[in-house]
Amino acid sequence: MYRVIKLASMAILTIAFLGSNMASAESVYAKQKVVYHINYDNPKQHAGALRNIQNHINAVGQENLDLKVVLHGNGLALLLEPDALSRVPKFKSASASDDITAKIAGLKDQGVGFHVCANTLNGRKVDYQSDLYDVSQEDIVPSGVAEVAKLQAMGYSYIKP
Repeated sequence: MYRVIKLASMAILTIAFLGSNMASAESVYAKQKVVYHINYDNPKQHAGALRNIQNHINAVGQENLDLKVVLHGNGLALLLEPDALSRVPKFKSASASDDITAKIAGLKDQGVGFHVCANTLNGRKVDYQSDLYDVSQEDIVPSGVAEVAKLQAMGYSYIKP
């Protein structure tokens, strides 16, 4: 009888412990401000970065996250439309496939901001309206590196995936 009571008590404590851990897992993270910095031209790395961003949102919750992605230099390849490669030869690849654009659209729907460097647009003669996926005038910042520094000064944590 003592053994049955002991086992039942252990089971109740285990369930209570697991329940409290699950409840606290939802509130483990406080509100966060984060800037992801992308300046490389590599479709595999781009896919990995987008996966990292989605995992970040999943862990923290979009309501607890102010997340910006700053793209400059070779990083604009993440948003480069495939047919733009012939017009903008300074890029090795164009990541904006159907799969990538769907992920970008999904991230934007969750409040992620994509900031594009005007210096790169001008220097590489990229037309944001025809060469890049879903970029508007409001997404363009004067300088990608200056934007990263500005966001860090505003308390954004820096992540380079």
